[in-house]
Amino acid sequence: MPTDLRFGLDRRVTLSDPLHLESGARLARVEVGYETYGTLDPDGGNAILICHALTGNQHVAGADPRTGRPGWWERMVGPGKPIDPARHFIVAANVLGGCSGSSGPASVDPATGRPYGMTFPVITVRDMVRAQAALLDHLGIATLAAVVGGSMGGMQALDWAVAYPQRVRAVVAIATAARHSAQNIAYHEVGRQAIMADPNWRGGDYQIDAPPVAGLAVARMAAHITYLSEAGLTAKFGRRLQDRDAVSFGFDADFQVESYLRHQGLSFVERFDANSYLYITRATDYFDLAAPHDGRLAAAFAHTATRFAVVAFDSDWLYPTAEARRIVRALNAANARVSFVELASPHGHDAFLLDSPDLNRVVDGFLRAGE
Repeated sequence: MPTDLRFGLDRRVTLSDPLHLESGARLARVEVGYETYGTLDPDGGNAILICHALTGNQHVAGADPRTGRPGWWERMVGPGKPIDPARHFIVAANVLGGCSGSSGPASVDPATGRPYGMTFPVITVRDMVRAQAALLDHLGIATLAAVVGGSMGGMQALDWAVAYPQRVRAVVAIATAARHSAQNIAYHEVGRQAIMADPNWRGGDYQIDAPPVAGLAVARMAAHITYLSEAGLTAKFGRRLQDRDAVSFGFDADFQVESYLRHQGLSFVERFDANSYLYITRATDYFDLAAPHDGRLAAAFAHTATRFAVVAFDSDWLYPTAEARRIVRALNAANARVSFVELASPHGHDAFLLDSPDLNRVVDGFLRAGE
């Protein structure tokens, strides 16, 4: 059982057993990239798993060893913060299918000695959760004090309570849903088609030094729009021009919002794998907790003993408050212990990643209530 883990230490483990996937496929060799923060109590009761969103990774706090940038959730994780390594043993894992240390399409297929590419089996959120469970087995963690996640991370957190109800005492699900809507699937399909239309994609067998950066950048630009809100975009950019006094009557980035989106796309391709984007977006499209229960979401949570905190933001149109209320109604029908709050923010879906004192107070209060 690990007891002396440095803050933000980047780790990787090869799972001891093959991973059987929902598709029926089997991955004989699975690696999981992860980080840990804090010290595990002797009874193992202070472990918290943080699940990342679509393009996140395991580097939630401290400096990302690959980019040198701060961790993506330093507003929530760190000394004196709601998820505190002085109180909690924090585990964060790169999802299966990712490109930050976990097995994915860029990994080498042991059967061929070449990168999987599009021969990597299609994965689901449940497959991601199973890989995380195997990681916790490796770490000697039988029960989690909480699973916390936003967006796709919230999907994983909810699925933990369904797949492993005896291992999870609490779930914090933020800006998320119990299924992907048709609109969300549509946006993801636009992004995937942009990647696959890039001539450098080559059926997923692209060269390391010539990836489909144009397609991936467009995919990121389209997705990034869904993470924002109209009010936020108007306040930040409006119709202001970028480094000019008049429009160019051309197709350069005349407007600040155009320049911003192009920057988001170009910076994204420096850190993310195009095929991983295809696989992870597909996994979220397939996510539907109620589907195995004849469409009855309450049945998915039947007899759960887990406590839940469900958080929505009023400007989030990617996973709107109505989706959070659907989860809460199902948990109430299952007689689960659930708290719900809708927070005000102008920042849209990305609000959970940005400075939000109200969110910090909600998460801190909920976790302390279970300690």
